[in-house]
Amino acid sequence: MSERKVLNKYYPPDFDPSKIPKLKLPKDRQYVVRLMAPFNMRCKTCGEYIYKGKKFNARKETVQNELYMGLPIFRFYIKCTRCLAEITFKTDPENTDYAMEHGATRNFQAEKLIEEEEKRIQQERDDEELNNPMKVLENRTKDSKLEMEVLENLQELKELNQRQAQVDFEGMIDQYRELEKREREREKEEDERETKEMLERVLIKRLRDSDSDSEHEEESSSAQLKKSSTDKPTDILTDEKPLEVASAGGVKRAKVESWERSVGTLGGRGSLGSLVVRKKPAVVHPCSTASTAVNTSKPAATQNGSSSLSLLGAYSDSDSNDSE
Repeated sequence: MSERKVLNKYYPPDFDPSKIPKLKLPKDRQYVVRLMAPFNMRCKTCGEYIYKGKKFNARKETVQNELYMGLPIFRFYIKCTRCLAEITFKTDPENTDYAMEHGATRNFQAEKLIEEEEKRIQQERDDEELNNPMKVLENRTKDSKLEMEVLENLQELKELNQRQAQVDFEGMIDQYRELEKREREREKEEDERETKEMLERVLIKRLRDSDSDSEHEEESSSAQLKKSSTDKPTDILTDEKPLEVASAGGVKRAKVESWERSVGTLGGRGSLGSLVVRKKPAVVHPCSTASTAVNTSKPAATQNGSSSLSLLGAYSDSDSNDSE
């Protein structure tokens, strides 16, 4: 497969470049180029103004037998936008500008004329000073004298303005500096006051938060203590249940939990109620306390004997029951 972009071409061994025919074109041939008007101009035929920057499709050609330091000069042909009259201008490399030829007139440019006049005067002065040292000294003296006169006139104008206006500029500057100083001090005081207020607000907020947290902790701890002192794990088995109105018959009955339906409670009449007997409080009499004191004073031997007698009595009772 051949290459799409061919860079190296094949030259046969008998190739002779002198045999290639050369294209002969005229030296004054013209090209069509796109350009903008280099300056403001006015058409001589219809008086139409053509401003700088207007775009044209122009014809370009090289001016014959006209060079500037080896640089060629080009001529451009454009047409008026109103009457289609032909207007020509060419390049001016000597002044780095364009020169008008015919078909229109270039508008007045005061700045360009002033620059040209200054250049002409400076060129004449340089030519005079080139071979005349006395002329150089005279020109320097004139320049220094002119500069001193300008400074004196400026100082007189300043003094005249001060007398007429009656304004103390030094006092105004001092007053302005004093005002700036006061403003800086005021801003500094305001900043310090704001920072102090912010710190106080933050401190008060932290104290309030800490007080509320401590009060909340105390309340929660006291509630937990009360609950732990009053509530017991087995209270749920003996507490009385609130009455609940049935929706079907309107009869009030105790609310039964799901776990009580299968097991029951200790306080109710269920199947497990008879298995647990509540302990009754013992009643203490004075005579019983005396008898207990006497019994405790007996020796251990008599206690052992009485216990053996009670056991013999129990065995004799059981034998009599068996005989019957």
